[in-house]
This record gives sequence, C-alpha cells and structure tokens, in this order.
Amino acid sequence: MNLENTQVQMRKGVLEFCILHIISRGEVYASDLLEELTSAKIMVVEGTLYPLLTRLKKAELVDYKWIESSSGPPRKYYTITEKGLVFLKQLSQTWNELSASTNNIINQNNNILK
Repeated sequence: MNLENTQVQMRKGVLEFCILHIISRGEVYASDLLEELTSAKIMVVEGTLYPLLTRLKKAELVDYKWIESSSGPPRKYYTITEKGLVFLKQLSQTWNELSASTNNIINQNNNILK
C-alpha cells in the first residue's frame, strides 16, 4: 500500500469542507483559497480547485461575482449561499462526530505507537 496515495486521499476527503469554511468567512478569490489551503498543508492545485468550485456553484452552495481589478482583468470572487451555509453546518456536525470518534480510537492505541 502506498502511504503517499493514502495521505492524498485523506486530504481530498476534507477539501470541500475546508473550501466552504474559507468561503464562509467572506468574499474570496481563488488564488487566496489556494494559498490558504497550501499553507495549511492541504495540497491542492488549480486543476483540482476550479472544477470543485464549479461543482459547488452548480449545487448552489457558492456563488461568485466579477470584480474589476486595477492590475489586470476582472476577478471572480466566491461567496457562500444560504444553502451552502446549511450544508456547511451539516458537514461541521459530521466532522465533529467523525473527529471525536477517530480521536477516541487513536487515543486507545497511543501506548502501542510510542
């Protein structure tokens, strides 16, 4: 089994959740999303991010608007919708339950891994 592949799959599993959290803070430009995700060590590339943003838009979880830029073409800024906030709240509940369950299992094995 490939460790790196498993790590990538784990990160992909939380990517949509993290993106919705970032967008829920307010308008955000895609490159700012990339920067925050990368600094958090949730590796993502433009080829992954833009299709995901498109899926979130089609699902009506996010919206965007074009804002003129003084240094080039207009930029697309993303915001979360009301439907997206409800979805994020549900995901947050699932994350909290999953995190607690996982930590419970991990903490029972701590002595073995030391």
